[in-house]
Formats: sequence, structure tokens, C-alpha cells
Amino acid sequence: MLRIRFGPTDLARVTVAAAPSALLEAALSVRHLTRPASGPAARRAELVAWRRAVGPALSDRAGVLPLLVPPNGYLPDFLYQPSARDAVTAAEEAARTPVDRLAAELAPLGPQRRAALRDLAEGSRAARRGLADDLTRYHRSSLEPLWPAVLNAAVSDRALRSEILLRGGVDALLATLAPGWQWAPPELRVPFASSHTVELCGRGLHLLPSYFAAGPMLIHDPAAPTVLVRPLPVAAAPGDGVTGCGAGRAAGRHPGPCPRGADRPRRDHRARRSGRGVGGHGQ
Repeated sequence: MLRIRFGPTDLARVTVAAAPSALLEAALSVRHLTRPASGPAARRAELVAWRRAVGPALSDRAGVLPLLVPPNGYLPDFLYQPSARDAVTAAEEAARTPVDRLAAELAPLGPQRRAALRDLAEGSRAARRGLADDLTRYHRSSLEPLWPAVLNAAVSDRALRSEILLRGGVDALLATLAPGWQWAPPELRVPFASSHTVELCGRGLHLLPSYFAAGPMLIHDPAAPTVLVRPLPVAAAPGDGVTGCGAGRAAGRHPGPCPRGADRPRRDHRARRSGRGVGGHGQ
């Protein structure tokens, strides 16, 4: 169970993203293709033909991306670029990740993947250029044709969340996020593969929809609102049992208690991203 603990100011800082993250969806779509489908994405009829078309040619379409995306658990932080306005910008920003972060975030991928990614971990200019080109090519060849459906699902869900928020307030929003998720103030309890408690520390919670995620993911940055990745539901179908999943430099490592005074309103709660860790298991 994942327990997300709200402080006195966090409820006023709950936000809902307008759309999924293009680069994170690219990574999660690769995971969707390289293991048996699960979660809401397994019930999406439009993905059956998509898997048949894209899956057999994945290595040609995605280049280095499958090396960055193991079937379960960890994903490098640089595959989440929240400030990027589109997939091309996100790919370029990922390729500009500082070399020390590249090395640190590629290290947990395992010896075979690390060996194949050594040039990228060392910050090679050619490897960085290859990363940006591969990410852009994969999105254009494989995700772009599907992207209208991704956005339509996100828009429909956001309209529903907005209506719930207007009618019942943030308590109603948090109580209706997904089947099996429980809002028991001051905690949001999310089914997860392991047990963690996350203190929001006054920075709030950003709800990020995902078309491909098999289960919830938590993205923690000490300098920004915590991000909870939430699989988009499929029409009115009953919910699946949710399995934990995640990505990040410190998969399995979660923030501890808030520092003293952290729950007070702060002007710099959206400060420059640093020290981000993304926790999760099992996706």
C-alpha cells in the first residue's frame, strides 16, 4: 500500500495535468509492448491492432529506448520531462541531461543494459544525439497515429474530474480517482506492490494521467509537487486490481518525513527540479 499523506496546505495544491507526458508515455508504451498487457490498457480495443503493427518492429522503430525500459520497475528520471511542450522538445531535453545524472540514472538498469548504454552514460555527443533522434522517431512512427486517442481519453477524464471537483470539492476528487484507491483524510491510500508512506510536505500533489501505465507511479522531487501517475480508465469498465509500478533514480527509495516547517506556504515550492526520485515497483 502506498500512503500519500497530506499536510494542512496540500489540499489547496492538488492539480490535474491537461494531458499525459509524451516522453513518459513513449517509455510506458514500450513496456506495454514487451510484456503481457495489464491494467486498463489491456482492455483498450484500439491497442490490439496497434500492438500487432508496432510490436514486431519495435527495435527498428524505437532504437535505444527498449534498453532504457526494463519490463518492470525502474525507469530513468530523464524519461519524464514535465516542462517540455511536445515530444520533440522532451526528447531534446532528455538528451541534454547532465552527464553525472545520466550515469546515475542508467546505473540501476543492470549490467547488460549498462554495457550497451555505456557511451550514453559517459555523455558521448553521438550517443546523446542518437537518444534524441530515437525518441523522436519512435514517437512519430508509433505513437503519433495513436496520440489523438490518448488525448481524447485524457480530455474526457479531465472533464469528469473537473465536474467532481466543482460539485464535491477536493475531497470528492481524491475519493473517486480509481477503483480501490481510498481517501481517508489525511491519507490517500493507493494499492501498491510494497508499503511506503510519502509526506507531501506542503508542496501539493500533481495528478498525471497515463494511457499506457499498468498501475500507479509516484514521481518525487523535493523541489516540486509530488506527481502521482494515474492510469486512465477505460469507459465504464470495472477497475482492475492495481499493481504498483514506477521509475526513477531511486526506485524503491521514497521521501521520509517532512523537514521542520516544510508544510508552511513557500514562494519557491516550484523551484528548479533537483534531486528527483521516482518510486515504484512491479510495473
